[in-house]
Amino acid sequence: MILDSLKNIDVYKGVSQDIYEGLKFLASATPEIELGTYVINSNTKAVVSEYETIELFERGYEAHKHVIDIQYPIIGLEKVKWSPIDSMSVNIPYDEKKDRTFFVKPSAQGINVVIGNGIFAVMFPEDGHSPQHYVTKPELIKKITVKVSIP
Repeated sequence: MILDSLKNIDVYKGVSQDIYEGLKFLASATPEIELGTYVINSNTKAVVSEYETIELFERGYEAHKHVIDIQYPIIGLEKVKWSPIDSMSVNIPYDEKKDRTFFVKPSAQGINVVIGNGIFAVMFPEDGHSPQHYVTKPELIKKITVKVSIP
């Protein structure tokens, strides 16, 4: 997992052109962006959604095999729980169409991060992440999730 500020996106030019293009999309987006899916390039798209943050993401920790998630609330703040999937058990088996597996976290290893207000998180296939948690109380957020395809 990477946690960083949109002010630092130039650091990612050398990491991956697709990740960099996704970060440039986030940096140029405004809170007025319409809900929906935006194609950034042939390997990268952004999904803009709105939802109310919750206390507990009941499905567990999500992970993907074929995409890297870049998550950023453009309106509001969101707590995302993180833990490596190699220490977890499967809760909901892999869904090939949605490219996701849900895991149950068996130990205390992991962290909580708060994203939004200029701070984004990048989740790789080995990163179990449990999004949608509120920070202090439920709030309606608008979130952009960039999906970077990987083989």
